[in-house]
Amino acid sequence: MDWQERITVDSTTRSGKPCIKGTRITVYDILEYLAGGMTEADILEDFPDLSGDDIRACLAFAAARERRLSNPAA
Repeated sequence: MDWQERITVDSTTRSGKPCIKGTRITVYDILEYLAGGMTEADILEDFPDLSGDDIRACLAFAAARERRLSNPAA
């Protein structure tokens, strides 16, 4: 998953938090929904402008960020 095709950071949108491209929905929002027990289907029902690939991009973004934090020299 190439999350960079779907996640954007713009200082004028949601205070510069990473958002799904073309929306004001943050990666954090999606991760919180998943952590709270919502399924992909639940999220897509509540946010019809999103796709399953958008949700997977949020997970890939979080994994990449964790990887960078775990190994900052790489």
